[in-house]
Amino acid sequence: MNPESFFSKDIKPALQNDPPGEWMPKIPDDCIRLSSGYPDPELVPVDELKNSVMKLLEEEKDLPLHYLGSQKVEDLKSFIQNLMVDRSMLNDNDEVLITSGACQGIDLIARTLMDDETVVAVEAPTYMEALEIFQNYTKHFISVEVDEHGLRTNRLEALLADRKRKGLKLPRVLYTIPTFQNPTGTTMTEERRKHLMKLAVEYDFLVIEDDAYGEVYFEQGMKSLKSLCGGADPRVLYVGSLSKVVAPGMRIGWVAADQVFIRALAWFKKDLDQPFAQASMGSFLENVDLEKHFTNLRKVYGDKCDLLLSELEKHLPDSVSWYVPKGGYFVWVKVPGVDTSKLLEDAVEVGVSYVPGKYFFLNQEEGLEYLRLSFSYASEGDIVEGVKRLGKVIWAVVEDL
Repeated sequence: MNPESFFSKDIKPALQNDPPGEWMPKIPDDCIRLSSGYPDPELVPVDELKNSVMKLLEEEKDLPLHYLGSQKVEDLKSFIQNLMVDRSMLNDNDEVLITSGACQGIDLIARTLMDDETVVAVEAPTYMEALEIFQNYTKHFISVEVDEHGLRTNRLEALLADRKRKGLKLPRVLYTIPTFQNPTGTTMTEERRKHLMKLAVEYDFLVIEDDAYGEVYFEQGMKSLKSLCGGADPRVLYVGSLSKVVAPGMRIGWVAADQVFIRALAWFKKDLDQPFAQASMGSFLENVDLEKHFTNLRKVYGDKCDLLLSELEKHLPDSVSWYVPKGGYFVWVKVPGVDTSKLLEDAVEVGVSYVPGKYFFLNQEEGLEYLRLSFSYASEGDIVEGVKRLGKVIWAVVEDL
């Protein structure tokens, strides 16, 4: 018997893609991880989460461990709804669906909106796991460059006009991380945000707004695409997450969208919930000053970002350049004339890691000269030493060019 003969016709093409997470470099344990897009271990509220779970179980006994779970599940949803209302991104309580992390939200949207004929517009570069998800459903993509001001909406407009003129299929969906983008750390300007939404109406496409890093700003936040119309624009499906600001292993995300979309996403989500994790997060949020927590992590990440940028100035050649982020976890570095995927072998040998830029592009050739550094996970001492090691490796290669 051939087990693969039983796979559906839709699954077989998806399995021809690289396995999920294939882009993740294999890093020795003793390596300084400037590759890890994880929260700072000191900022994960372990004690507060532990106390919240203990309080939950003491008060409710077995209830949070059942299918229907605790009232705290509904409390979590109410908290998210109120958060969205406060940020002008929600008008109705039926417009939010709690998901098992942002990735489940993105996958549910893709499953609901995409088929093998759907054209999807994505940023170049963009979040590699979103690319993996979308490629499970379609092979038709339009890539639009990102610069220091975010998605180049003028370039998007030119591509859309050209496709329309040639009678080519237009995108049904555009995926963007407009605020502190992964991997570039860039933020789309307000002017471009308004232009993007104008194009969405003119060319009739939906926008998936991934806002995983929106709360991790260093000076001031940015209005989301979803908030431009007071949360009333049905074209924006907003994906939020607590992974970057509380704890990624809790897998708490959400989608805010028009009721029709939310009902469809919920239909396919069915019982794929994590009632205990959601109840635990609901209990945590009830017992913690979240704004105080946000203020603290913004200060810590802002300081670590400044330190990384300062060390890059000290140790990298003048030919190397990078964007200066105003929030998020990442710095996007260009090393002209160097294939950073090959350079990684040398970097790991001296004890520092990063993510090669090619993994963030549909056309990997476009990303060969880039690399992504993360300042979120490493300690300040490791950031200093890691950049010093990386600088030596880059200088050695650049001098040979």
